[in-house]
Amino acid sequence: MPERPLALFAMSADNPPLVFPPDVLRRIRASVDIDPALVAETFDNRPDNAAVRAALAEAEVLITGWGSPPVDAAVLAAAPRLRAVLHSAGSVKGLIGADCWERGVIVSSAADANALPVAEYTLGVIMLAGKDLFAARERYRTARTFTLAEIVPGIGNFGRRIGIVGASRIGRRLIELLRPFDFRVALADPYVDDAEAAALGVTRMSLDTLLGRSDIVSVHAPATPETKHLIGRRELGLMPDGAVLVNTARGSLVDTEALVPELISGRISAVLDVTEPEPLPASSPLFDLPNAFLTPHLAGSQGNELARLGLSVAEELERLMHGLPLSHQIDRTALERAA
Repeated sequence: MPERPLALFAMSADNPPLVFPPDVLRRIRASVDIDPALVAETFDNRPDNAAVRAALAEAEVLITGWGSPPVDAAVLAAAPRLRAVLHSAGSVKGLIGADCWERGVIVSSAADANALPVAEYTLGVIMLAGKDLFAARERYRTARTFTLAEIVPGIGNFGRRIGIVGASRIGRRLIELLRPFDFRVALADPYVDDAEAAALGVTRMSLDTLLGRSDIVSVHAPATPETKHLIGRRELGLMPDGAVLVNTARGSLVDTEALVPELISGRISAVLDVTEPEPLPASSPLFDLPNAFLTPHLAGSQGNELARLGLSVAEELERLMHGLPLSHQIDRTALERAA
């Protein structure tokens, strides 16, 4: 038996070098015995997967990530020593089966680490939208000239109302990032009361009121059956002329078919990092509308930001090995209404 507990990577094989660069991998290997070259893309009991199955039989920790196979009853039966799953990405909803919870396996996620770049992206978008940058760029590109020192009415970020839909991890992190600026921030979330809203430093509003009063609306609710098309035709109609809708959550939260005519009319604008469907069909009018700013689902961790996810796992692993409470342990009871 190894002196340190055995761990196993379970994710797409090309992910470990990106998420766990050498310095982060060293920290992980100081806590557990893990072979970075052995990555479980499947747990199938096939001859060519014998090394994975042998490691699974001894593993106390699974370090999962994007592309990981589900940890279900069959996996648990093949992993009698498993006591923790540390996920180097966001949601674990499609990863962890009911048997995992019932056996008492500890589950942790790097969702908080992944929330930061999304919140940073959204902050940047809000600041630029407040200056009408996206429309100004189109006007300048078309006219190829402007009047120097011209005062542009109706733009700016002083006192602008920002409406946050959903006090999720990302929503809360965005609220923190907005705090130093001269915004008026409102929140719509059925699970947040006035006292908690006050503690967050925001004004609690119903969704309808928030939509009707906000200059910029940023969507951060989880994708659940209840939130599908949370922002639909009626809700879009409540937004004032000139308002901007930002969606970095999930495409299903906004009814694309209802959004398109609102944007074609020019009444409102939208910044969309996610859409429904995703990607959009090449024929979608959203690609050509000057008031629709599209990015290809890149608000979350990208490039060197992936190392932050790996670092989160390394830190959780160190806590686990020292018998300390994990900082990002998943509460099964709260999972249903989380992302």
